[in-house]
Amino acid sequence: MESWKAWLLVCWQFLLFQFSSSHSLCHPHDNFALLQFKASFTVDIDSKITTWENGTDCCSWQGVTCDLISGHVTGLNLMQSGLENQIHPNSTLFQLSHLQSLNLALNDFSDSPMSPLFGGFENLAHLNLSDSSFIGEIPSQISHLSKLESLDLSYNGRLKWKQSTWNRLLQNATVLRELVLDETNMSSTAIRSSLNLSSSLVTLSLVESELKGILTNDDIICLPNLQHLYMSYNYNLLGQLPSFGCSTSLTILDLSENNFNGSIPPSFFNLTNLTFLDLSSNYLKGSIPNVFHQSNRFEELDLSDNHIGGELPSTLSNLQHLILLDLSLNKFSGQIPSWLFDLPQLSYLYCSENQLEGHLPNKITGFSNMIDLRFDHNLLNGTIPSWCLSLPSLVYLSLSNNQFTGHISATSSYSLKILDLTNNKLRGNIHESFFGLVNLTILLLSSNNLSGSVNFSLFSELQNLGILSLSHNNQLSLNFESNVNCSFSRLIKLELSSMGLTEFPTISGDVSFMDLSNNKLNGRIPNWLHEMGSLFFLNLSQNLLTTPLGQFSMNYGLYYLDLSFNLLIGDISSSICNASSLEFLILSHNKLSGIIPQCLASLSFLRVLDLQMNKLFGSVPSNFSRSNQLRTLSLNGNQLEGPLPKSLSNCNSLVILNLGNNQIEDTFPHWLQTLLNLRALVLRANKFHGTITYLKTKHPFPCLVIFDISSNNFSGPIPKAYIKNFKAMTNLFQVHDAVFGNLKYLFEDIIGGSMYPDYMTITTKSMSLTFRKIPTEFVNIDLSQNKFEGEIPKVIGELDALIGLNFSHNRLNGLIPQSMGNLTKLESLDLSSNLLTGTIPIELTNLNFLELLNLSHNHLVGEIPQGKQFNTFMNDSYEGNLGLCGLPLSKKCGMDNEQHSPPSLTVLREHKFGFGWKPVAIGYGCGMVFGVVMGCCVLLLGKPRWLVRMIGSLLN
Repeated sequence: MESWKAWLLVCWQFLLFQFSSSHSLCHPHDNFALLQFKASFTVDIDSKITTWENGTDCCSWQGVTCDLISGHVTGLNLMQSGLENQIHPNSTLFQLSHLQSLNLALNDFSDSPMSPLFGGFENLAHLNLSDSSFIGEIPSQISHLSKLESLDLSYNGRLKWKQSTWNRLLQNATVLRELVLDETNMSSTAIRSSLNLSSSLVTLSLVESELKGILTNDDIICLPNLQHLYMSYNYNLLGQLPSFGCSTSLTILDLSENNFNGSIPPSFFNLTNLTFLDLSSNYLKGSIPNVFHQSNRFEELDLSDNHIGGELPSTLSNLQHLILLDLSLNKFSGQIPSWLFDLPQLSYLYCSENQLEGHLPNKITGFSNMIDLRFDHNLLNGTIPSWCLSLPSLVYLSLSNNQFTGHISATSSYSLKILDLTNNKLRGNIHESFFGLVNLTILLLSSNNLSGSVNFSLFSELQNLGILSLSHNNQLSLNFESNVNCSFSRLIKLELSSMGLTEFPTISGDVSFMDLSNNKLNGRIPNWLHEMGSLFFLNLSQNLLTTPLGQFSMNYGLYYLDLSFNLLIGDISSSICNASSLEFLILSHNKLSGIIPQCLASLSFLRVLDLQMNKLFGSVPSNFSRSNQLRTLSLNGNQLEGPLPKSLSNCNSLVILNLGNNQIEDTFPHWLQTLLNLRALVLRANKFHGTITYLKTKHPFPCLVIFDISSNNFSGPIPKAYIKNFKAMTNLFQVHDAVFGNLKYLFEDIIGGSMYPDYMTITTKSMSLTFRKIPTEFVNIDLSQNKFEGEIPKVIGELDALIGLNFSHNRLNGLIPQSMGNLTKLESLDLSSNLLTGTIPIELTNLNFLELLNLSHNHLVGEIPQGKQFNTFMNDSYEGNLGLCGLPLSKKCGMDNEQHSPPSLTVLREHKFGFGWKPVAIGYGCGMVFGVVMGCCVLLLGKPRWLVRMIGSLLN
């Protein structure tokens, strides 16, 4: 019987072969439909449909599958075929009524609506329209495809589901096994399941689909046959993690990058088939018990504020099939439980950026398959156990940013490609076994306490090495053998900053990134550096180099050059513009002289031009084009003259303009008010003059937070119209401008893994402080040392984000506005050496953060307000006001009229034309510190709240 069946099958296949070889399989109707479909698109020569020719069998065309008997087209796979045009409702595609599989993924259908006619393919089992620029609502007719086994509409970000369409699809598609809807819009959809669907679905992917609300056990995730569930990047998914009590078949579970809170449900630990578990970047909080091992007893699970917290649960040891476990970017605390090191299949373990403490175990039984192990950015301490560097399959090991101590042991993980031990407390020499890691591509040992002596040529034996970072190990001595050229075949990044180097290494290769900053390099820059054509990033700042800048040969591809804080002399040659790719040119704090080359203003890619604190003279370059990308222009502390070029108004990307401490002579540059991104305008200590007139613009200086025009010759009234429009100096703007609660700096370009140091000097009377970075919380107005007159405008009280305000040494008169009591963030207020009259407003006692107050040398009268911060100010805050009384002054308040009478005309004249214009060296202390301060007096008079947060963020 079985033999008979076999012969029958052979005969049937022979007949089919004979039929197919002697007849054209393609049905004429479908042949015509395909040719018409091809004609509706413009395609390139590599497209699949270029093989479709009239007069040939369409069943032989690329991407086309036919039924062997009827000749109808049953499959059409045009994935990534270069199709570019809309699919119109009358397209002949929809005439292929026998289609069972249709794949149009990775084409560009030019924002076509998804046609309802896609729902007319009643035999369709597989539909893939992913990443093809479809838009609009998903038609309800899609739910008519009752035979669908797979549906992929992913990466069509403007496709949107209606609840009714979603419900009908779930009800009708009873054999659907794979549903992929990544980056479609499901914001209006509750993802409820149905009994029919629950028996079929195996894979569900809803990544970045704008899901929202709270997941419950009745949702679609509670499906008994579900094996693969991807729901990451749905930031509006709230509430606790689903329990998964009804689904134990899961092998892949990705719930990363959501907004879940509460505890990890006990049922998670019953998912014994899991091979992939990603819970990273969530907002779970509380503590997790660590005393249970394969137990059914669970106590309250409570994980951190903003991030997962508590100790890692021992119950996860049930997950014996895990290959990948990602718990990173949370706040797990406590010691790492021992079960984690016993999982036999685990190959990828990510616990980065938590608050894990304690030691790594000295001995483990698992990790024999470990490929990628990351415990960086935690609080781990003790020595690094030897097993970490002897795992047989290890490729990536990151233990950076912890508190590990002791020596680095020998290594036998010869598969290792990436090793990151940065920012620990490791000591001793680099073990010789490291130079046998022939597969090593990245070696990061910076910011430790390594010591001893190493021949630099040993690193060149690692011929696969691409990145070498040894920076900030100032006790580690590198020996550069004379006349030995270290050749690196693949090295692209070399970091040897802060190592006490006194000589340059001699290397050859295609290094593109080199940081030798903060060393003791002196003399001239070696020739081999000039000749390194691959170099695009070079940082030689904070050394003792004396090379005349004109002798420095500029490589065409260089995009970052930092030679600041050296002893460079001579002119800035126009040859520097040969590096037409320059984006960052930092030559500050040297002894450069001469004029600034005009060509620098025409470098089309230049973003930072920092030439401050040199001896440059002449004028500011005048040919800034509209296409420039300049974001920081810092020419502070030179000898520049002449007027400001109006072409600066073309710098539409400008964030920081620092021209202070020069000899620029001009009126106020009102034409800068149209720069929409300008945040810091510093014109202090120049020869600007005249009244500040307001040319009506809808939103003048819309982002300005630093306005320093002190020590000039401005006159007339304080520019009320500008102050009224400084919207960025209000708390409302600051709240909307915040970035997830972290400090945001005025200029935040990340270069080579670190932030560009945007130095700025702030002068406060006799004190001059230099700040490395300027956070947006530094909101400051300084109009001091001018000839402003008239009253202080009441609108100043609307700038409630101000931290510093200085109107001192002017000719201001009238009362101190009561509205200043609204400046509740103010930490420094200086109104000294003016002609102010009246009493000190009691509203100023609302300024709870005020640390520096100077009202001296005015004509204020009456009792000094008491309470809160006012109890901390000394006599020098009020001296020179003969009509003031009360603490801290020794003069008691009485009822006599003399102390409340206005000052005489004689006194006013004496103040206006006499001592009122003499600088008063008061010595403020250090109440107003806004960056990493390079100077003295930090924190002597207190710790402003923003300063503590800022220093903490910088140190991290």
